[in-house]
Amino acid sequence: MTTGNPTFGHSIGHRPADDEPPLFAAILTPHRSLGRGGFFAVMAAVTGLNLAAALVFSLVGAWPVLPFLGIDVALVYVAFRANFRQARAFEEVIVTPTEIRVRKVSYHGRTREWRFNTAWTRLTQVVDEDDGQVMSLTLDSGRHKLDIATFLPPVEREGFGKALRLALAEAKRGPTRTTFA
Repeated sequence: MTTGNPTFGHSIGHRPADDEPPLFAAILTPHRSLGRGGFFAVMAAVTGLNLAAALVFSLVGAWPVLPFLGIDVALVYVAFRANFRQARAFEEVIVTPTEIRVRKVSYHGRTREWRFNTAWTRLTQVVDEDDGQVMSLTLDSGRHKLDIATFLPPVEREGFGKALRLALAEAKRGPTRTTFA
């Protein structure tokens, strides 16, 4: 399902070909520190601890506590499932000689796409004054602004920003000219 497809940075009637060779292409995904094996290990540990607690409470006659221990396990499971579902979101950034294409896909599968002319677009960044980390990256074409790499940590955002800035500079330089003597 597509929710809007605004096109920015082009003159009316001009749309660069999608088959231009990319100068830069990146797919950004949210970082998840816990994989499938780790998820099963955490769920086994939570379940095991709650079963042990259930046994202790049953032996002392506090059986009304047992449903709450089951709810505890279910809530941990639901929280992890929601976290894994949100990990399906991604951003795709492609720089060609004539345009920057940004496609954001939510974890629901909704897609939005923006196009910026490389000649009129610059990459701005906000840097934290205290520790020097890059807090945000924004594509700015004058009339339109778009925050990108929003779910990257500051260190990765800084590296991505440097690579994207180099690609934009290369696109603005245009094709290299060869001179023959």
